This record gives sequence, C-alpha cells and structure tokens, in this order.
Amino acid sequence: MDSYHEARRYLDDQGWGSGSESSAADAMSLVQRVAEGGERPTSAELLAALVVLRQLRDDLARWEPELITAARELGTSWAAIAPALGLASRQAAERRYLRLSPLPSGTSVGEERVREVRDQRAADRAVSEWARKNSAILRQLAGQIIGLPGMRPRKLAAALSDDDPTALLAPLAAVRERLRGSHPELADRIGVLTDQADQLRTASNASRSRDSSTGRS
Repeated sequence: MDSYHEARRYLDDQGWGSGSESSAADAMSLVQRVAEGGERPTSAELLAALVVLRQLRDDLARWEPELITAARELGTSWAAIAPALGLASRQAAERRYLRLSPLPSGTSVGEERVREVRDQRAADRAVSEWARKNSAILRQLAGQIIGLPGMRPRKLAAALSDDDPTALLAPLAAVRERLRGSHPELADRIGVLTDQADQLRTASNASRSRDSSTGRS
C-alpha cells in the first residue's frame, strides 16, 4: 500500500472522512500535532496533514469573501476592512474581494472577475450618461404611460420620482409587452430607447475588450 492510501487510512482512524464533519479547530490541531509534535512523523502522517491542510485552505478561501460580504451588508467600509485583511488601502481590499468572489457566470475567478466587474461598471456609466442626456425624453414617456387609463405601473411611477433617469429604463422595459396590443407606438418608442441602452453596453464592452487585448487599462 502506498503512502497516500496509508494517509487516508490514518485520517479515517482519526475520525476524518466517512461522512463526519470536522471543525477548523480539529484541522489545525491535526496539522499542528504532525508538524510540531516533537516526534518524527511518518510519511503517511505528513501526507494526511497535507490533505487536511488543503481542505482547510479551501474552507478559508470560501469563508473570507463570505465574511467580507457580511461586513459590507452591515455597512462596514472598505477602509475598515482593509487593515483587517492586512492590506494598505480600500482599493486593495476591494480588489482582493473581487479576486476571491465567484463570477456571476460561474466561469472563472481572479483577474477575470476584476475585469468583468470593471467592464460592468464602465457599461453602467455609459448608460447612465446617455440616460441623463435623454432624461426629458425618458420622463415624458414614463409620464405618458402612467397617465394611460387602466395602467398602474407602480415601479415606473417610483422611478419617475428618482433623481437618476437611469432608474426608468428597467420599469419602462417591463411595461413594454403590456402596451404592444393597446398602444403599439409607445411600445415601439420604449423598444428604441432600450435598444439604444443595450447598444451602448455592447459598445462599451467591445471597447474595453479591445483595450485589454492591446494592453491598455
């Protein structure tokens, strides 16, 4: 029997595996006992400690972004989180969090996560700037729809009172289908506006993709 299988058997004898749940304290205790026990460990014991250490490292990598997320949800600033992570700036803390967090698509992590979030923010800025320039058109259209008999789009009404005209885009898109039969011209106007916003997002992403391929930030 090779040393790795002996290591697995050793872990089983220690109560590791076989469906049992071991705590992080148990993991650290086992690793420390093998590494600093004073007696020369066997190859199986060393390999067992490495197996447990890998599992512990995976747990730590999973816990860190979860803890950061919880802290942020409580209103903790990045400036306060940074020194807790041993980092010098809020930017470094946010960057670390993005590297550790899974992508919305679930495809990759690390620098790709940082790029995806930056691309999303750049696209959002482009759409927000466009919405501000077309604020009067968006608000006029929203007002027309709200004033229609039988229409009670509460989310659209709430967005109309928002200072940011970008808030109108989603609720306008949401009522588009309801208007196709009774007010096709309004539905078409919504379609033109939402298509323009989508095209801006696509153009922003394409531009950043080209910049990334040429080494520009």
